[in-house]
Amino acid sequence: MMERRMDTALLVLLMGHLAAALEVPLDLPQPPTITHQSPKDYIIDPRENIVIHCDAKGKPHPSFSWTRNGTHFDIDEDANVVMRPHSGTLVVDISREKADHYEGVYQCTARNKHGTAVSHNIVIRQSRSPLWSKERIKPIVVQEGVSLVLPCRPPAGLPPPIIFWMDNNFQRLPQSSRVSQSLNGDLYFSNVLREDSRNDYICYARFPHTQTIQQKQPITVKVLNLEAINDTMAAFYNDTDLFSEDPVDERKPTFLIPSGSSSSQTVLRGQVLELECIAEGLPTPEIYWTKVSGDLPAQRWSFLYYKKNLRIVNASASDAGDYRCGAKNKLGSVHHTIHVSVKASPYWISGAPRNLVLAPGENGVLTCRASGTPKPSITWLMNGIPIENSPKDLSRKVEDDTIIFTDIQMGSSAVYQCNVSNGHGYLMANAFVNVLSEPPRVLTPADKVYQVIKNHRARIDCAFFGSPIPKITWFKDSRSSTLDGDPYIQHDNGTLEIHTAQARNSGKYTCAARNMLGIFENHVYLEVKEPTRILKQPEYKVVQRGRSVVFECKVKHDPTLVPTMTWLKDDGELPDDERLIVDSDSLTITDVTESDGGVYTCVMNTTLDHDSASAELTVVERPDPPTDLELTDQKKRSVQLTWTPGDEHNSPIQKFLIQYDDSLHHRGHWHNLTEVPGTRTTAHLKLSPYVHHTFRVLALNAMGFSRPSFPSRMFKTEPAAPDENPKDVEGFGTEHDNLVISWKPLTGLQSNGPGLRYRVMWRQKAVESDWSTVTVSNNSRFVVSGTPTFVPYELKVQAVNDHGVGPEPDIAHGYSGEDLPVAAPENVQLVVLNSTLAEVHWDPVPHKLIRGHLKGYKVYYWKERSLHKHNPFHMEKLILMFSGNHSHGMVPGLHPFSLYSFNVRVYNGKGEGPVSPTQQFETPEGVPGAPTSLIVTNSNLDTLTLEWSPPHDRKGRITGYTLKYQPVNNSNELGPVEELALLANETSVTLPNLKYSTRYKFYLNAKTVKGEGPVISQEAVTIVDEAVASRQVDIATQGWFIGLMCAIALLILILLIICFIQRNKGGKYPVKEKEDAHTDPEFQPMKEDDCTFGEYSDNEDHKPLKGSRTPSNGTVKRDDSDDSLVDYGEGGDGQFNEDGSFIGQYSGKSGSRDTAVGHESSEAPSPINAMNSLNSFV
Repeated sequence: MMERRMDTALLVLLMGHLAAALEVPLDLPQPPTITHQSPKDYIIDPRENIVIHCDAKGKPHPSFSWTRNGTHFDIDEDANVVMRPHSGTLVVDISREKADHYEGVYQCTARNKHGTAVSHNIVIRQSRSPLWSKERIKPIVVQEGVSLVLPCRPPAGLPPPIIFWMDNNFQRLPQSSRVSQSLNGDLYFSNVLREDSRNDYICYARFPHTQTIQQKQPITVKVLNLEAINDTMAAFYNDTDLFSEDPVDERKPTFLIPSGSSSSQTVLRGQVLELECIAEGLPTPEIYWTKVSGDLPAQRWSFLYYKKNLRIVNASASDAGDYRCGAKNKLGSVHHTIHVSVKASPYWISGAPRNLVLAPGENGVLTCRASGTPKPSITWLMNGIPIENSPKDLSRKVEDDTIIFTDIQMGSSAVYQCNVSNGHGYLMANAFVNVLSEPPRVLTPADKVYQVIKNHRARIDCAFFGSPIPKITWFKDSRSSTLDGDPYIQHDNGTLEIHTAQARNSGKYTCAARNMLGIFENHVYLEVKEPTRILKQPEYKVVQRGRSVVFECKVKHDPTLVPTMTWLKDDGELPDDERLIVDSDSLTITDVTESDGGVYTCVMNTTLDHDSASAELTVVERPDPPTDLELTDQKKRSVQLTWTPGDEHNSPIQKFLIQYDDSLHHRGHWHNLTEVPGTRTTAHLKLSPYVHHTFRVLALNAMGFSRPSFPSRMFKTEPAAPDENPKDVEGFGTEHDNLVISWKPLTGLQSNGPGLRYRVMWRQKAVESDWSTVTVSNNSRFVVSGTPTFVPYELKVQAVNDHGVGPEPDIAHGYSGEDLPVAAPENVQLVVLNSTLAEVHWDPVPHKLIRGHLKGYKVYYWKERSLHKHNPFHMEKLILMFSGNHSHGMVPGLHPFSLYSFNVRVYNGKGEGPVSPTQQFETPEGVPGAPTSLIVTNSNLDTLTLEWSPPHDRKGRITGYTLKYQPVNNSNELGPVEELALLANETSVTLPNLKYSTRYKFYLNAKTVKGEGPVISQEAVTIVDEAVASRQVDIATQGWFIGLMCAIALLILILLIICFIQRNKGGKYPVKEKEDAHTDPEFQPMKEDDCTFGEYSDNEDHKPLKGSRTPSNGTVKRDDSDDSLVDYGEGGDGQFNEDGSFIGQYSGKSGSRDTAVGHESSEAPSPINAMNSLNSFV
């Protein structure tokens, strides 16, 4: 027997591919196949007609018949039953007959000349939702702490109802680890509490098939303590159930269900295993579960009803074993073991038997592999008749779950039924054997185009039929070779698969089906498309409410595919709102609201693929104001403020600002009191006495502050003595005999109570004396009269109100009023350092004689006169101020060769003291200024006469003058310098033997014993000789001179032509080399625009006439070059620092002085100059 089984298994393995179900075209002969039938357990609604489905296909089309409860059901004899045309489906009209009349077991049969197929048994049952039986439920009185079970016991329905507990208002009763519903619908209390008392515990049963709900009578429960039970015993004794008379103590858990220490439960494979443990105890027990023989199945188990129910879905054999539930509280624990057995109704191992199509002479196998617990039995039928009662067929052999066909012949077509059953159910399957001899055909439409995305899997169909089964071969384009290797995979059903399609895989494919009866070819096409990709994805946005936001979504796709852009919000459709504007590559939301927040997804679809990208929109706004301000923990000087934060609008609250309004002192003005972090909703506020506080809270997030909350109720603090004294206490005098005491007054908030005033105290420092005291109010200063001049005082100011005095004040220091100093500096001396700078020294005035705060010393000085008789007389006074306790200073900006007077004074905050004796000093000579003017008064052919005026500022005795001159040609080149020494009393000179018609430059400066001063310059031209000019004209008219000029012009023309040619060839212009090599700084090129020379320019330091200009009146102005006091002064007053640097100022307005232009002159236009320019050009 074992050897036979092995042979059968080998045969099945070898011919397994023949058993693959082929779809037989309906134009070919074939036995019936059931395509649709009603379920085995068919519960009908008694209010609707009964429809029992049975549809089948076959060639020829099958006919149908029915059995009911195992006997033939004659449809024609029942006027209420109709069979639909071309179908076996029955429709039962229940308008004239009750539905329960048609309850029973139905089976459909479909047959044609090639075989008979039968359906499984269809059990018809009417759904039922019966009412609860009428009953009077007595109120339940129970002692607090005991356990309680409220029974539901719903009526049996079909299918079973769904149970739930609600109250009179149709609200579900709250359940917890203490109170929960069991699987049978009862309501369990592990222990009852006083709040469990109510009169509307109602059990509801919902029947899903008819969608009806049935209600049990309400149950009243009264939970009392022991004293209350004794008081109400008489009232409830006759008509209530009393559960306990003894006081209830805490107790360890015990199980209400299941009972005992162990139990057993059976579940069918694939169904839901539900294990239940409910315990009572006080305190409420905690339930836990373990599997004794292993772990709970991963991802298939869950807890329900607060761990009282262990639920395992899709139960399997591995779920069998022992499960332990435990209940524990602080007093102990209890356990219960549930032994679980897993049974199985029959199930297919490798699927139901499949249709078999064979050609005459072929072999085949039908298999019916099934299993179950216990092991099921297998029965074979042929055309609905047990196979052992069917006609014999030599080509057929039955071996348990297998039928083997060998050398099958025409006429052996039939439908075989496999029935597998055990005590928990059965399986019924039809599979036909169709013996056909058919040439191959391809069922896939010709020239079908398959499109696939690049890098995706491509499958090209070749659905075929033929008997014997054809062999499939694939070719591409030129059919040079079959497609049977990488990257191609050919499946048994004819499909050609390309695991990763590329562009080169596009093209024409040919599927060839071949068997012994012929060949059939079919052509299809594959197009590989570029994938759709989102190039720019939408980005996460944070937007303030009321603004706009744009999500971009730029996509690339195959140009031959038509894309469709779709936007989703939170995986659903976009709201129908005109604020949402969808463009080709973007989504714009205007006037954003909080409801717009969410995840937005752009989906780009084509007919082949899609791509999507998402981004979140967070709508932020300033937070809503806090609410529910409450004051607690009220003390004399503090209070606890709590509040409820408002909506933060997606931006976390960073902090809360607490403000207060003082309606007593400053009504209507809110002041900042304190801040707390955004995670807190309470603040302990330290307050000042004598304030009527009203508080409000503002919340701050990244968008800004919220609106203020509504104010809190008023909180008044009691008055108290001041906590602090005035600040900034000072003492000073406004007169020489008074003392002004000032301070910064306290605010109303700082006063701490009514009647604020100040106790002002003073006494003379370093003198043993008592404090003088006076009390003032509504003031911030007090004047003490009759004080000694400039005496130090100790000062105190103390705050006082009607409830006491402030703390002991700190001592401040001040002085009474100042008076003018009574002494002048002594031993005043001055040292002249040079012609413009001197240093003055003095002995400081004793402090007691200053009679005030020493501010510094002032040096008054003025110029009496110049020591030169020709210079003007000066009387202006200057002041130098030296801050602080100085004893010397520098006097800058003096005029050389002058007589000065000076004195020194001390000054304080009141003013200046007496003047020191006035002294005089002289400054030495200095370098003189430039001569006041230099003019040319007489110009001849070879002589020029110069006249000048002495310097305005001589700075000493003039010892003489130096005159220098030199010729200047038309190229502005300077000739040799001639120098002439002149006497001090000379003011003019005539220069002989000069060249006619020549321009000269002259330089004149004065000198003293200290040296030469700056120069003044002038230019002049000697007169042109008329005879010489006549000779020049005669020469210009001579023939030889004209011929020479023409030759030169011709030569220049030739040179220009040569240069032009070389320049066009890129050569360098020879004259340019000479120009580049020219190093004369005085060389100025001729201007190309007007053929004149550039202005004369002297770039060398020793040439004093550079840029000099001559006024039209022939005179030259100059300015003095005296030192300026600005170089030494400090601010507005000329003063010295301690190191002697000048920081002073002039006391009066100084005389205007002209600064010498020096080194600059210009030519006055004249006919002689014009003539010289013309001669130079010629």
